[in-house]
Amino acid sequence: MNTREQQLKAFNDLLNVMDDLREKCPWDKKQTFESLRTNTLEEVYELTDAIAQGDLNEIKKELGDVLLHIVFYSKIASETQSFDIGDVAAAITQKLIDRHPHIYGETVAENEEQVLQNWEKLKLKEGNKSVLSGVPKALPTLIKAYRIQQKVSGVGFDFPVATDALAKVNEEIKELTTEVDSGNLDKAEAEFGDVLFSLINYARFLNINPETALERTNTKFINRFQYIETVAKNQGKAITDLSLQEMDVIWEQAKKELK
Repeated sequence: MNTREQQLKAFNDLLNVMDDLREKCPWDKKQTFESLRTNTLEEVYELTDAIAQGDLNEIKKELGDVLLHIVFYSKIASETQSFDIGDVAAAITQKLIDRHPHIYGETVAENEEQVLQNWEKLKLKEGNKSVLSGVPKALPTLIKAYRIQQKVSGVGFDFPVATDALAKVNEEIKELTTEVDSGNLDKAEAEFGDVLFSLINYARFLNINPETALERTNTKFINRFQYIETVAKNQGKAITDLSLQEMDVIWEQAKKELK
């Protein structure tokens, strides 16, 4: 591992390279906040992919890409005297100190739940008009639902126990079934959303990240379906040549082989 001095030198080297690129590279010179935005989103998703795969070397690479974007945005802002990377670092440092009075003050927080509750109360004192104002509108809907539920829980708006959350799931499923049976597609869609929202909430009670859980299922399904495709190819067939019954048989084989 690098010493703190080595870490600071590496970061300073990055800042120097960024200065060079912004001055000399035709592509880097043209970039703006707006032009980098979609690339930044892509880099963040690539980082989450690497984390999901547990590939530490890839995580290191993707963190570098994300760090580059932070430095890039800060460099652009410094050119108009708006802020620089020092301002960014100082602001987040002060924010962390202010948001952790149980470490840097006299507030008591003996567990994670109390920390989150204090966090939301502090954000309201800082001027946030709503507990939910910090949830980005552009978040993917599953993650957004999870964050909404975390935030309202932080101010006490929550089921007392997990069994209550599960009961809500069952209640919403019944309401969905009623609307499906009635043939009202609009109401069925609304109830389907309620089912998903309640399932995500129940996952939170179980300390399961629903995004991670769903991605595990996505990956599992992809691997099993590709197993079917491979078996079909080895038999000299296209997957469209297989009947549903044949695919089901191979699917069961995949479940045994790909544990």
